[in-house]
This record gives sequence, structure tokens and C-alpha cells, in this order.
Amino acid sequence: MSEYTAKLSATKAHYPFKEWRESGLDQYTEKACQDFVRVFDQLIEKLSALGEDGSEEEKLECFHEAVIALNALNDADSDLIETGEREDLCELCNVVAVAAGLDPANYGDGEGPASEWREW
Repeated sequence: MSEYTAKLSATKAHYPFKEWRESGLDQYTEKACQDFVRVFDQLIEKLSALGEDGSEEEKLECFHEAVIALNALNDADSDLIETGEREDLCELCNVVAVAAGLDPANYGDGEGPASEWREW
């Protein structure tokens, strides 16, 4: 495993989904939390496949696809992404962006790549 891939994989330690599940809130079912894990696992896999030398444009397209998938989860159940979860997701996107070699401050008016496309 390359150092780049290892850095990306290490971002999984920042996943908030277990805490969401343990919060006791009804909307954070095992399935709902696994849907979020799947989105971020796929993002990390795609970024890993691009490699450290992947272009900024290609890496941003990976984030675009992930955020569109998050938008779809929110469209299916508008209770899934509320203020705290929105902050968690944006922060997680920023952590992944840094691991991928991107500066989150360059996107979404300084808020990070999720803010380029998010509807939540």
C-alpha cells in the first residue's frame, strides 16, 4: 500500500457514523449509517485508484460524485443530515481532501469541496 493510499485509508478513523448510530436517534439505522460509510469508502477507493499524481480536476470529480450521493441520501430522508451531521460531513470531506493533497480552503468559498455541490 502506498503512503498516499495509507493516508486516505487513515481518514476512516474520522467517520462519525458509529456515533450517529449510537446517538439513539431513530433515523440513524444500521442501514442509513452503512449508506454513509459506503459513500465515503467509494470516495476513498476512487481517490486511491487515481493515485497521488491524479489531477486536481479528477480528484474533485470524485468529491462531486460523493456529494451527489449524499444529496440523494438527504433527498430520500431529510432527517438524515441536520446541522450537526452537516458539520460532520463537511469536516470529513475536508479531512479526506487534505489526505488527497487538496487544500479545502480553495473550494466552496473556503468551506471545502462538499460546499461546491451540497444541497444539505
